[in-house]
Amino acid sequence: MSVEEEMKEIVAQIVHVDKSVLTREGSLRKDIKADSLDIVQAMVAVEDKFDIEIPDEEAQKFQNFGDFVDYVERRVAEKEKV
Repeated sequence: MSVEEEMKEIVAQIVHVDKSVLTREGSLRKDIKADSLDIVQAMVAVEDKFDIEIPDEEAQKFQNFGDFVDYVERRVAEKEKV
């Protein structure tokens, strides 16, 4: 399963939406209707799943789900190089 697919599983479960709603262009707040707590829970779950840390200043840059996925994919790739 790809990083993106695993992230969709996590976010869909936390926000209680169908995975098909999660598109790369979709905003977590506006399109998916995630509240602040949902977003924090999703980020913590993703951090735990992939054993990475997402600094707050990086998380604030995410404009949509695709930005979140891209960031996590980069971090996972960096970890695998080490």
